[in-house]
Amino acid sequence: MEFSWENIFNFFQNNNIIRLFVTAILIFIVVIFLRKALRSFFEKTDFITERTEKTLESMINSMISYAAVISFIVIALAIFGINIGKILAGAGIIGIIIGFGAQSLIRDFFSGLFLLYEKQLHKGDFITLNNTFHGTVEDIGLRFLKIREWSGRLLTISNGQINTIENYNLDHMRVIESVTTSFKEDPKKIFSILEQACEQLNEELDGYLKKDLTDKPFEPFQVYGMSSLNDHYRGYQYTVTGLVEDLVYWTAAKETRRILAQAMYDHSIAMAEQRVEFQSYSSEEE
Repeated sequence: MEFSWENIFNFFQNNNIIRLFVTAILIFIVVIFLRKALRSFFEKTDFITERTEKTLESMINSMISYAAVISFIVIALAIFGINIGKILAGAGIIGIIIGFGAQSLIRDFFSGLFLLYEKQLHKGDFITLNNTFHGTVEDIGLRFLKIREWSGRLLTISNGQINTIENYNLDHMRVIESVTTSFKEDPKKIFSILEQACEQLNEELDGYLKKDLTDKPFEPFQVYGMSSLNDHYRGYQYTVTGLVEDLVYWTAAKETRRILAQAMYDHSIAMAEQRVEFQSYSSEEE
């Protein structure tokens, strides 16, 4: 066979497998190019926050993937001579059945768009889903949301199944820590100790506090007050609060508990203990 571009073209046109294979490669190259262009675009722009950029990038990459798969299916059907128009026109009952089956797909798709539009979460946020699942948002797609739990397990949940979202990364978070002491401890003494502990907290955790433009904390660590006179029948409960940056909330909360525990220990404060009382009854016969 004589080598010529015409012969190569004819061979390509007459071999459906080769055409399908080349189409798959071209679509793959286009997807890689679009993703790199998208990454480069967000790296060179700063008109939106970095967290929003990552969220948009994740969502657009999901759209590119779905578009690539659908395009490949359509082209593959055309290569093998299957008329898509006739299939769609003559679907009839099958189309209705598929339509009902696609309801969840459509619901997931629009739920994903609403998540993005309403800015309920961003990639990298620590959230609680449906009051059950806790983790860091790792990927936001048109159909699924992926969160990495603290244990390392990756949870994938369809957007349509999301009912409630508790987001711990919306500009600021309030550290709320409570201490329950024995009923025998003098409340005046406890308030004095906690106020000293708050001074230490404001000094050591100053970098964690949420501040205004003048570098003044919006709400420094302070004694909120006695939050319970009888905390689960165990003792008096006192609460300390402080407004911190959302990204350091967990570290600030851990350090707050550490400093409060040390303050209680240093002053030999008797903490509340769980008490279980048993009452026995004896009969006259016994």
